[in-house]
Amino acid sequence: MSADTARVLRVHQKTWEADGVTSITLVDPSGAELPGWEPGSHVALRLPDGLVREYSLCSAPEDSSRWTVAVLRAEKSRGGSSYVHDRLSIGAEIEVDGPRNAFSIDSDAAHHILIAGGVGITPIVAMMRRLESEGRSWHMLYAGRSRPSMAFVDEVSAHSASAIVHADDERGGLPDLRALFAGAPAGSVAYCCGPAALLDAVAEVLPPEIPLRSERFAAPVVQVDSDGDTAFDVVLDRTGQRIPVPADVSVLDALADAGVDVPSSCTEGICGTCEVGVVKGDLDHRDFVLTETEHASGHTMLPCVSRCRSAELVLDL
Repeated sequence: MSADTARVLRVHQKTWEADGVTSITLVDPSGAELPGWEPGSHVALRLPDGLVREYSLCSAPEDSSRWTVAVLRAEKSRGGSSYVHDRLSIGAEIEVDGPRNAFSIDSDAAHHILIAGGVGITPIVAMMRRLESEGRSWHMLYAGRSRPSMAFVDEVSAHSASAIVHADDERGGLPDLRALFAGAPAGSVAYCCGPAALLDAVAEVLPPEIPLRSERFAAPVVQVDSDGDTAFDVVLDRTGQRIPVPADVSVLDALADAGVDVPSSCTEGICGTCEVGVVKGDLDHRDFVLTETEHASGHTMLPCVSRCRSAELVLDL
């Protein structure tokens, strides 16, 4: 997400959406229209305490007067969600980067299977609205601990012909994911956003002919042999500046230490905020955002986690 996508927006409204979930509506202070976006997009809030946090847009993409995100108060908050809930006031102005979309609707799909877990409903509900408004074929599962904890549950329940709401305290146990995919027509695409346990369970039962698009709350635990990491140089293509990257330092941190500001948020390779263009280099991709095609192209990388196998990495900076 490049710096030219940043803008200062005003907190116009805060709304209780469910137990522990508050939505934040943002507007331009001058009343100007905001850029359009597609379902699945997210923005990065640069909070006044210095934290940067990513949240999915869940308002109507057609409404250019405002953006809305919904924020779950995390039990082990690192400061972002608690700041939004307790300290971010109506009328406050904050810097917002984006929107960016790494979780888009497949326009060529014949049928769309939407799966949301907890606050993972935020990008999914925007997808649901778009598919419904366009008369596209879709069905959906929305799972959560209890209805009071599930944001937008009444709106989803109103589409009972296409949407299943599974509240654990009502139905007991986990939803039947195999049944969700049974009889899915040819050309179906699945979309899932939620906790790791849900994404893992979906991946386990997903029929091989159905592609899965997913968005995670946190990076999955993957064993990376960092002992094999080597040092290399980053070269900034626009200035020629050369920056050494030690074997135990990320590209993102090396850039920051050299005074090169690359916007970032999760630092886990799941949000895409720090994505940069690549001119040359043998990339070792370790992110969970870019597609296999994007990995193979070698034209872009996430410097928070990914590295370079060659002695030199030339970035489009």
